[in-house]
Amino acid sequence: MSSVKKELMFLLGHYGHIGITFVASIFIGMGAGILLDQKVFNGRTAPWFTFIGLAFGIAAGFKSLFDVLRRSSRNLETKTDEER
Repeated sequence: MSSVKKELMFLLGHYGHIGITFVASIFIGMGAGILLDQKVFNGRTAPWFTFIGLAFGIAAGFKSLFDVLRRSSRNLETKTDEER
């Protein structure tokens, strides 16, 4: 496999990982909020835990995004230092 194809596959995997992690964390947070509203509190608190879960999910998604970007930036810096 040529180096261009390897680089392309790495980038596809990297950006796919970012997108899937971001969306999954939002849905997991919102699902937990819905579960709390509907099953634990029998709808008395609806939609507040849904909104709180959604906010936590969005925050977790952005944290994951920044972690991946920071790790990627660190790897890029290491690569450029090795090339010098």
